[in-house]
Amino acid sequence: MIRHLVLFKLNEGVSRDEERVRAGVRAFQALEGEIPELSFWECAWNITDRPIAYDFAVNSAVADTDALKRYLEHPAHQAAAAQWREFATWVIADYEF
Repeated sequence: MIRHLVLFKLNEGVSRDEERVRAGVRAFQALEGEIPELSFWECAWNITDRPIAYDFAVNSAVADTDALKRYLEHPAHQAAAAQWREFATWVIADYEF
């Protein structure tokens, strides 16, 4: 199994309450059940306010590297990520467990 973690940081001046941000969250929430390669999916806002903290997280799992590739290339994932490119930056980690 591969864990795929993504941490998002909203760009300077961007608020969680903006409609484009809310739409981006909805797009990620909708991926659960939409992409067959995902064996685990959760996403949520960070609940702590620390200078080093990121704002939003995606925690997911897939079976193997082929499944990860299919997930990343899936049109629904591509569309959701494209929304976030408009207002956030992110870091990822993929590891086997």
